Amino acid sequence: MHAIAFLTIFHFSQAIESGFGYGQWLHGEAVAAGTVMAIDMSYRLGWIDRSIVERVHNILKQAKLPTAPPEMMTVELFKSAMAVDKKVADGLLRLILLKGPLGSCVFTGDYDRKALDETLLAFCKS
Repeated sequence: MHAIAFLTIFHFSQAIESGFGYGQWLHGEAVAAGTVMAIDMSYRLGWIDRSIVERVHNILKQAKLPTAPPEMMTVELFKSAMAVDKKVADGLLRLILLKGPLGSCVFTGDYDRKALDETLLAFCKS
């Protein structure tokens, strides 16, 4: 896979920016919150250890960056924003998620959809 695709690991942050409105948050704020969401989903899939979730969360908190999306972001708003992303192929939402040690990631549409739903419900109003 092309290396630039791995820079878009923060698929959730792109949904925050488009769903919440570009310019409402700084790009880095959306990336921080989206990172926590992607890591949460990776953990729910059993692909990473809880220690990675805690480490990243603590680093972002120390940097005074958001670790959750804006309160107005709903599950439906996330899903509609993600559905039109360039990483959707043949109707399948492909995500870049962590798998294995910190720094290892995969670009895949082969994941349990329940983990995505659980992550969105954990971070958003339904």
